[in-house]
Amino acid sequence: MVATAAASAFFSVAPLPSELGSKASAKGVVGGPSSLDACGIRSKSAGSSKGLKAKANAQAPSKVNGTPVVGLSSGLDMVKNDEEISSRTSRTFINQLPDWSMLLAAITTVFLAAEKQWMMLDWKPRRPDMLIDPFGLGRIVQDGLVFRQNFSIRSYEIGADRTASIETLMNHLQETALNHVKTAGLLGDGFGSTPEMCKRNLIWVVARMQVLVDRYPTWGDVVQVDTWVCRSGKNGMRRDWLVLDCNTGETLTRASSLWVMMNKETRKLSKMPDEVRAEIGGYFADKPPVIDEDGRRLPKLDDNTAEFIRRGLTPRWSDLDVNQHVNNVKYIGWILESAPSPIIETHELSGMTLEYRRECAKDSVLQSLANVSGASVGGLLDSGNVECQHLLRLVDGSEVVRARTEWRPKHSKSFSSLGSIPNQGA
Repeated sequence: MVATAAASAFFSVAPLPSELGSKASAKGVVGGPSSLDACGIRSKSAGSSKGLKAKANAQAPSKVNGTPVVGLSSGLDMVKNDEEISSRTSRTFINQLPDWSMLLAAITTVFLAAEKQWMMLDWKPRRPDMLIDPFGLGRIVQDGLVFRQNFSIRSYEIGADRTASIETLMNHLQETALNHVKTAGLLGDGFGSTPEMCKRNLIWVVARMQVLVDRYPTWGDVVQVDTWVCRSGKNGMRRDWLVLDCNTGETLTRASSLWVMMNKETRKLSKMPDEVRAEIGGYFADKPPVIDEDGRRLPKLDDNTAEFIRRGLTPRWSDLDVNQHVNNVKYIGWILESAPSPIIETHELSGMTLEYRRECAKDSVLQSLANVSGASVGGLLDSGNVECQHLLRLVDGSEVVRARTEWRPKHSKSFSSLGSIPNQGA
């Protein structure tokens, strides 16, 4: 009976014509079990020529073989509902799936882009020194007291001798000094000023600097610059630099400088406030100077004592720093403007001492004075080391920088041993 009822839910049987629209017959089927056999099928007379026909009951009988059947109709409904829910769920799950063609296209695009980037990378073997700090960002080393940064010598940073210029080395020193302050978390809104210094309109200015160059790096060399700060008196700070060849560890340059504070508004020197001293005191290293101080007095030059004078020097807009005065490195270029050509052609700068007297702004007009001591310009080839005195002054006579430079004869070098640089670009 249950199988018959279940089959009737899926396979409908055409009703007899005499039963269409017969309400009484329907009642008889529901309420008169005497007209049904044990299987719940209504029988017609045996002599009928149409044979046996059956109609599935629309409702389940209340008894089968005298046994009550409870909930059969509701069970069928539950089966139907489960099938509908399952069908609806299946359709919903499929509808939620992405368009496979679009997904495949997106995956292909990602892999092609990754492959392109991969092919653009240069996987050629590199020297071990180039793997150290490859991006030149710098880092704090040696118990947080020394800042270290690497620089690669670029083609536009070399001169006629195919070595880095002194201005390039000085720019590296200045860059590491500022990055040291920034990495230590002490950079305020000023140019190297700490937050406490910014509150009081104070800035750092260099008063004296001494540089010794043992060897100039060449194009493609990677140099390591270490810098640290130490106390200098009550109101000063000493900053030292050590420049090494990353490949050999050879010392290339040593430099030491003395810094003092100046009020940004009044342009006068200032004492170091206790708040600033407490702010930076933990970063002072206890190290001796990397260079023994040259205590010799720098003489003052004038029109009578200077052998060479270069006039009409004016700063360009690109020579100014964020404090609106000429960058310290630019002074070195102006000082060398008055050096005689025979010295520059036959000697290389091996050391210099600078004393900064005052700043100059964008509208300043300067003069560069120089005097050669220890040898005459005509006999430089046989003179060995040469020493020069320099003065950079404004047109009104105010001193800007006093300096002493030391020169050594250039080593004999064959340009062919350094490789040839094509005259025309590729």
